[in-house]
Amino acid sequence: MRPPYQITNKIVELVASISEKIGEVNYAHLYRPSTELRKKNRIKTIQSSLEIEGNSLSFEQITAILENKKVIAPQKDILEVKNAILVYDRLNEFNPNSLTSFCKAHGILMKGLIDNAGKIRSKSVGIIKGSMVTHVAPPGNMVRSLLKDLFVYLKKDKDLLLIKSCVFHYETEFIHPFMDGNGRMGRLWQTAILRQYSPVFEFLPVESLIKTKQLEYYNILGESDNQGNSTGFVEFMLQIINDSLEDLLTNQNVNLNSDDRINLFKEKSGSGSFTRQDYMRQFKDISSATASRDLKEAVENGILEKTGDKRTTSYKFRK
Repeated sequence: MRPPYQITNKIVELVASISEKIGEVNYAHLYRPSTELRKKNRIKTIQSSLEIEGNSLSFEQITAILENKKVIAPQKDILEVKNAILVYDRLNEFNPNSLTSFCKAHGILMKGLIDNAGKIRSKSVGIIKGSMVTHVAPPGNMVRSLLKDLFVYLKKDKDLLLIKSCVFHYETEFIHPFMDGNGRMGRLWQTAILRQYSPVFEFLPVESLIKTKQLEYYNILGESDNQGNSTGFVEFMLQIINDSLEDLLTNQNVNLNSDDRINLFKEKSGSGSFTRQDYMRQFKDISSATASRDLKEAVENGILEKTGDKRTTSYKFRK
């Protein structure tokens, strides 16, 4: 059964804008940022997603944990961060269309934090803010069938992946499939789904923009509950994605080093042979001297093998 939502003019406009920005990201080689920027964005993602759930650790403290340094903080907060680092590092191991993978990811994310990590709930739950019940989740005996339907929708529905990722995020919050950790799973799994659309989403900290609009995020979840569909939430999340891409294009410098360029070129070129000119066509902003230096270093490091000489020189990635 397809989750309830409508495709509005705003959704169509945002999808078009996002698609255009993805094209710009690809052209500027921002879809796989430099190693340092990837690390920084991953930390921002983890810090923002956990802060939404009440985690107290700062960007600097999470960086220290990532670097295996000692941090003085509540043990629960430290464990949440360590689990999140592990699950985001293993993101490419999960199949976004698999309920089994979904539960496995939750098991890693919530290990040591709740007794039934990775297990679909069988009890009834409600979400309480202050003294008010803000959401009554579907009964425990319906959860597994609702999740199965949701994964069938994700795998087979003809709507665009961008839209389905937002719908899945909302439905995870609505179904509340686990006893705890549903918010961070909704955000994590949207990232897992979006990676199929573009690799930039593995490192784009969408969560940090959600954090800046946290009140609006919860309000739109509540409004969608009241309206019985996720249309408003889809619009909200597509705007978040669009703004994240705009921020990436406006504020991030490419600053690729030679290793970054070689790795990017390997992704693009595959296993065939190529020349320095082929390499330079991919990176139009570097000089011939820089291209020669990149290729020479890659040969010396055993990444490339070189054949021919001068004008007949060609290169091939070693297996």
